[in-house]
Amino acid sequence: MRMYAYLKEPYPCNKTQMIYKVMIHEQPGTGVYTYYYTDRNAIFSTYDSYSDNVETAMEEFEKELDEQGWIMIEDPLPGCQHDCILPIRVKGRETGNPQWGHYEILENGEWWEYDPPKP
Repeated sequence: MRMYAYLKEPYPCNKTQMIYKVMIHEQPGTGVYTYYYTDRNAIFSTYDSYSDNVETAMEEFEKELDEQGWIMIEDPLPGCQHDCILPIRVKGRETGNPQWGHYEILENGEWWEYDPPKP
């Protein structure tokens, strides 16, 4: 199960960066991960954290969400990035030869090279 939300106002992440969007991803048997995005349009998260359960992960931002609230989305496809809303994977990962920093996106049933926009 995954859900993401935009924040009403930027939320301090550290001394220099703000968070604009968060995603919570529950992985049965593993735990719950919260992904933090330092740009409203970010494709990949910048930071993440771990929680024992969804309720704990949700509490931190419950009062910070914009009017849309939590938006439910499907779990990532096998081999795809957990923190990415789009079906994106590291190129070559499916063959055991990952090309870190190079990505593919699934469109119309086919994998295509994907170059993420630069923030």
